[in-house]
Amino acid sequence: MQQISQGKFKTAFMLFRISVSLLLMIHGIVRWYAGGVNDFGTYLDSLGFKIGPAIAGLLTITEIVGGLLMAIGFWPVLFAFFFVVELIAGLVLVHGKEGWFVVGYGRNGSEYSVLLIVSLILIAVYHRQAASSSAKLK
Repeated sequence: MQQISQGKFKTAFMLFRISVSLLLMIHGIVRWYAGGVNDFGTYLDSLGFKIGPAIAGLLTITEIVGGLLMAIGFWPVLFAFFFVVELIAGLVLVHGKEGWFVVGYGRNGSEYSVLLIVSLILIAVYHRQAASSSAKLK
């Protein structure tokens, strides 16, 4: 098996981080422009959250702004952690009850959220390790 250079690996990982970030940003952008923030807030209220619309607005803005900042490499560990918490909440409140599959053999299932969670954990671990390595070099 041929070994990949460190530069190529960093480039590939940067593209991976950008891709995951864009997926999260798109989710927030569509919710914002389709007028879904209030609907999402109402849904959260129906689950017992007292400030559903405020939570929905905060999550939407963070998906857009945080996704952009993570894409450009600004605080990737912090935003990855935030998104993992958000996705776990989505699994507990919505997707876990719907089964595994998002489409095909089910609807609104967990598989996509799990893939994003694993991807975000990889991003956080990589950037945490990179920050630790560069701190040791200084």
